[in-house]
Amino acid sequence: MKALLVLLGLGLIVGIYGCSTNNRLVAADEHVKKVWADVEGQYQRRADLVPQLVNTVKGAANYEKSTLEAVVQARAKATSITLDASKLSDPNAVKQFEEAQGALSQSLGRLIATREAYPDLKANSAFTGLMSQLEGTENRINYARAQYNEAVESFNASVRSFPTSIVASMKHFEAKVPFKATSAGAEKAPEVKF
Repeated sequence: MKALLVLLGLGLIVGIYGCSTNNRLVAADEHVKKVWADVEGQYQRRADLVPQLVNTVKGAANYEKSTLEAVVQARAKATSITLDASKLSDPNAVKQFEEAQGALSQSLGRLIATREAYPDLKANSAFTGLMSQLEGTENRINYARAQYNEAVESFNASVRSFPTSIVASMKHFEAKVPFKATSAGAEKAPEVKF
């Protein structure tokens, strides 16, 4: 009888621990998803600025057509590749998303770098304003990525720690993939000079 009470008590303790751990993992998983949505929002803000920037450049100068086409194509690819929060544990999906965003950053960098040859463009107030917005957006993207990586680090530490890892594996919580710049120079915002 005493042994049965001890077993029931242990079962109750394990059950309460399991429920509590599951709830903490669910909250951490939801936090990662929320922070990822913030990252996506900043990338969308950048994608929304690109057409305005391209149209301003087209209207202000006989700009290098290949540079503009590269920006437009990179934007199209970056906006066509989305990463649903349910795939944040898939390294290939995260890498594909990162590469598309990195290509857009590089093409914007080339657009910004070649503007030196066009004094009319440098003097255009619409272009200057858009460049300022783009610079701010790049800073917001970097901040959002850092926040995402912090959330992933915390979540992954929970999922991999014993005995939480037992509940995590039973409930199919998988470690998330942190953001890593995959393209050379993708970790830097395009340089903006006025």
